[in-house]
Amino acid sequence: MSKTFLDEDENLFSYVVDTFRSSASISMGKIEHPVTKKVDINLDQAKYYLNILSMLQKKTKNNLTEYEEQMLINIVSELKMNFIELKQSINNVNGTSNGMGKNKKK
Repeated sequence: MSKTFLDEDENLFSYVVDTFRSSASISMGKIEHPVTKKVDINLDQAKYYLNILSMLQKKTKNNLTEYEEQMLINIVSELKMNFIELKQSINNVNGTSNGMGKNKKK
């Protein structure tokens, strides 16, 4: 997936995908919120951003460069794994198996 230069459309597509990736990571408490400087977890919000990226992946199928497609596959896969791990971790802490553990602070 390493590419030296991206054309303008690839750059713009990467920016859009990375914006949702960052938002999902902030919502999962993986990175600090740039404005509040806090680390909060909001699984509903994280799931929303993940759903947007999954929809983007479906809607752009067969219309992306190889680089764009691989980038999107990798990002969606990584975020899904992070989401599942976080949800399981919250459930273990709360002693539940199906609770979402919304808006927990880290």
